[in-house]
Amino acid sequence: MTLHIGGHVDGLDPVAAAQERGATLSQFFLGNPQSYKGPVIEYAAGAAALKAAAAAAGVDLYVHAPYPINVASTNNRVRIPGRKLLQQHLTAAAEIGAKGVIVHGGHLGVDEDASIGFDNWRKCIDGLDMAVPLLIENTAGGENAMARRLEAIDRLWEAIGAASGGDTVGFCLDTCHAWAGGADLTDVVDRVRAITGRIDLVHANDSRDAFDSGADRHTNFGAGLIEADGIADVVRAAGAPVVVETPGGVEGQTADITWLRSRV
Repeated sequence: MTLHIGGHVDGLDPVAAAQERGATLSQFFLGNPQSYKGPVIEYAAGAAALKAAAAAAGVDLYVHAPYPINVASTNNRVRIPGRKLLQQHLTAAAEIGAKGVIVHGGHLGVDEDASIGFDNWRKCIDGLDMAVPLLIENTAGGENAMARRLEAIDRLWEAIGAASGGDTVGFCLDTCHAWAGGADLTDVVDRVRAITGRIDLVHANDSRDAFDSGADRHTNFGAGLIEADGIADVVRAAGAPVVVETPGGVEGQTADITWLRSRV
């Protein structure tokens, strides 16, 4: 298979970053990933120029939403600003011609009713103007997470399916998160597809921590605890574009991209 792959890069020039890695896509944040402030286009020439440059270079762009977004939350001060911020990122992503916005599934407190979180997701999707596809990513930790366990993803997808436009929401499968979240990588693609009907993007990462540890700590391929063939098998089975979110900058990610290409 021809592997459509790239790295998670900074937002200053994601087209040049892809070219430096010999890649055909780039994923990046629009501004500070820990902030509730709105998206920032860091590309010096602006959104329209970035869209044109990416198209000319044959580089697909993906936007990762900020980490504080938790639209499942029962706390209005978290949920409502999170919805607003997510909408702002969907709108900005469309302006740069991005293929999608990736967002984590979020979580509730351990003693809270998970059904409220799933329904909050339904309400969120109902209210979004989906200018580009929204891709929900599985997460590594949290005992009351909306997208860690496959059983939770099943409930999440049932809730989203009841929303207007829910059938357009996609899924991003992270190998490190799946491993650390307790999902067997040998059949995770088939099991996720049985729930969601789709895998739109793969985050290919090795894990520094043990299976079902709940720890979200990425590392380079071969340096972590996931069997090398396990990551390649997931990528091959998913047949989706791939983002490498591993450390080491240009050198580290280029090595990982080359490593994965040689095995897929």
